[in-house]
Amino acid sequence: MTPVDPLHDSHSIAALIDHTILKPEATRADIERLCKEARALKFASVCVNPVYLPFVSALLHNSEVKPCAVIGFPLGANLTATKLAEAQSALDDGALELDMVIHIGGLKSLADNLVSADIRAVTDAAHNADAICKVIIETCLLNEEEKVRACRLAVAAGADFVKTSTGFGSAGATLEDVALMRRIVGSEIGVKASGGIRTLDEVLKFVAAGATRIGSSSGVKIIEEARQRFGS
Repeated sequence: MTPVDPLHDSHSIAALIDHTILKPEATRADIERLCKEARALKFASVCVNPVYLPFVSALLHNSEVKPCAVIGFPLGANLTATKLAEAQSALDDGALELDMVIHIGGLKSLADNLVSADIRAVTDAAHNADAICKVIIETCLLNEEEKVRACRLAVAAGADFVKTSTGFGSAGATLEDVALMRRIVGSEIGVKASGGIRTLDEVLKFVAAGATRIGSSSGVKIIEEARQRFGS
């Protein structure tokens, strides 16, 4: 999945954004607003905690916006069987995209086989349901060698994207991490920058660094900026 061409209108920018609300206090009213915004602006997906997937799937029915659920969120420290059950439940509830958190402690303990099996279990479940899987490596907790290894394990396990952050760690996406991730995965899969991205300029910089998807809770503001700048 090669980096996208330069962006010159709000529509192409909206198509990159996963419109996101993952805070624990989110209400059904918040979720409904998110879905209405996503349908109106044609975002790539609406990304929520799995408890809201049936609601989101119903609200996005007959739209091009994909329902997306996070799995093993935000720590990634669940048993693989638990992640798999959560993933399968989300898929049964209509998820077309899954954003899973890796076994971070396993990666740092050099238990690469466990990390790989964890990713592959969720990725295979997604693919069996004609959905995609994005793998969150939580870059703020990793050194460079660990980031490289995490990306390689995700590629080998069949992931469709590698993703920087949950947004609940000590830091979010950085341009350096996105550029590193793109170098490691090459053009094979997508790179999702997520965590702290709130402006159009930030989106454009992350895309230039190699991101092909943006996770943000500020999508509406970003599109308003894009319309003001590009006129469409």
